[in-house]
Amino acid sequence: MAENATCCACSEPLSEEVMALQLEEILEEYRDKPGGLIPALQIAQGRFGYLSEGVLKKISTSFNKPYSEVAGVVSFYSFFSTVPRGKYVVRACLGTACYVRGGKEVLSALKKQLGIDVGETTEDRLFSLDVGRCFGACGLAPVLMVNDDVHQRVKPSKVGELLKAYAAAEEGAAQ
Repeated sequence: MAENATCCACSEPLSEEVMALQLEEILEEYRDKPGGLIPALQIAQGRFGYLSEGVLKKISTSFNKPYSEVAGVVSFYSFFSTVPRGKYVVRACLGTACYVRGGKEVLSALKKQLGIDVGETTEDRLFSLDVGRCFGACGLAPVLMVNDDVHQRVKPSKVGELLKAYAAAEEGAAQ
């Protein structure tokens, strides 16, 4: 667990000791519960911002499961991340309705504005870019999500304004 994890994707690094204590609290609660692995992974990711190799090894040991099994669960579910994520996770929908109505162009505009590709995070750790296959808002296509905020009928030409609003909110919160 020597990675420099940060609290909930913020910029304050957690010490290895604090991470170990927090992880032990999570494991204490879930290791003996049937189906406790996924909730433990979810809470650990929420606490540390991502699931480092050290955290996954500790979880696999605690649950008495092979590391490969725990890593397999993490790689299967797109919710989990093994790399640090931005404060704002931007997900462009590429489900059928969104794709047909311009989702691919929205994704291209996001890549251009952020200067990153899918699965990457901006250097300032403000934004991460992902794709989704359906957000259940097909009548509002194309759709993108920023964390839990759903943005409907997104135009590629408006992506820059949308991202600037989140960046400005972050600047305002930092003051």
